[in-house]
Amino acid sequence: MTNEAIIAIAIFLLTYGLIISEKIHRTIIAMIGGSLMIIFGIVTQETAIHHIDFNTLGLLIGMMIMVSITGETGVFKYVAIWSAKKVKGRPIAILLVLSLITGIGSAFLDNVTTVLLMVPVTFSITRQLNISPIPFLISEILMSNIGGTATMIGDPPNIMIGSAVPSLTFMKFITNLTPIILIIMVVTILLLMMIYRKDFKTSNEIRKRIMSLNEKDEITDKKLMIKSLTIMGLTILGFFLHEFIKVDTATVALAGAFILLLLSGESYLESALGKVEWTTIFFFVGLFVLVSGLVETGVIAKIASYAIELTGGHVTSSSFLILWLSAVASAFIDNIPFVATMIPLIQQMGHLGIHDLEPLWWSLSLGACLGGNGTLIGASANLVVAGLAGKEGYKITFVKYLLIGFPLMLISILISMAYIYLRYLL
Repeated sequence: MTNEAIIAIAIFLLTYGLIISEKIHRTIIAMIGGSLMIIFGIVTQETAIHHIDFNTLGLLIGMMIMVSITGETGVFKYVAIWSAKKVKGRPIAILLVLSLITGIGSAFLDNVTTVLLMVPVTFSITRQLNISPIPFLISEILMSNIGGTATMIGDPPNIMIGSAVPSLTFMKFITNLTPIILIIMVVTILLLMMIYRKDFKTSNEIRKRIMSLNEKDEITDKKLMIKSLTIMGLTILGFFLHEFIKVDTATVALAGAFILLLLSGESYLESALGKVEWTTIFFFVGLFVLVSGLVETGVIAKIASYAIELTGGHVTSSSFLILWLSAVASAFIDNIPFVATMIPLIQQMGHLGIHDLEPLWWSLSLGACLGGNGTLIGASANLVVAGLAGKEGYKITFVKYLLIGFPLMLISILISMAYIYLRYLL
């Protein structure tokens, strides 16, 4: 092993350790780690820039801008209250409705954005019903990560995989992942209903409070809502058609974002750009450069070679190894740096003898996205919900969540394992 490889590994492990410790903000650490790769001569600045996936960054920025403008209209709160009224204010039915809205929303919006929109509504409804919001919040955490797995734009790992593998189009993500995600959603919701069935008791008088809410009061700008939903709908249509119109998803998302800014007026420009999660964007930049050091020094190639030896080069063994490794790792560490490391590793496995990589990509996606449900630190959305709950006086502890989330995550991975075997490997 060369000196450059040893230095690259040391920088990578030190950066990774500091990210996991959460002592310093992960974006600062990732950017410093990436900078050290260049400063120590592991990669040149030109090579580092070449490794940055601008399609991933453009797609994220475009979607964040559109969601921030759409959120200003109050349409997401409208949908939640309208749905709660449709089920007559019954708590167990509201759990089902809010879970489905979160799951479907996360398939097309950023998970953190989805829960930020859903949690305030959840508190509003559970206050009216005089019941604990904890079952609803835990369900929304789980559904945000499960729903986000269904499409290419639903979760950062999928965006990264889709950008790295052009043959995995937007439609391929839907046709290959949505069927299993729907099954996992149904199983998870049913199990949550069983676990929390004793927490859903309320009186008829209290249920009437929900029925008295007027969802139309939540709409603050009807004209902007129509414009936002129209552009977002056309953008999603563009994702479906991008392989036919030969336009990358980042271009579709950014075009949709700036057309919406044009239609909504300059007054929204600064606020929309201000709501882009620039810390997440620069976190990605740092990670791409960090991983480039491992790629350029041949470390990734050696790990891939070892994985091939371990699994004998068999697609089935490799798929299951990646699925479980991704799930367990993503339960305890951020799935973004993990996936950033795994992508070149799987690509290298393709060069070393595994010709059909598709089952491996779906294993990585399912493991990394669903694994985030295992613990409270497994995904950004989990921590956001826990933080919002704490501000309202409801503490979701690491252990309390672990007892619910980890078993349900294991069940979802077992279902995924059966699906991958039956669909791709049998």
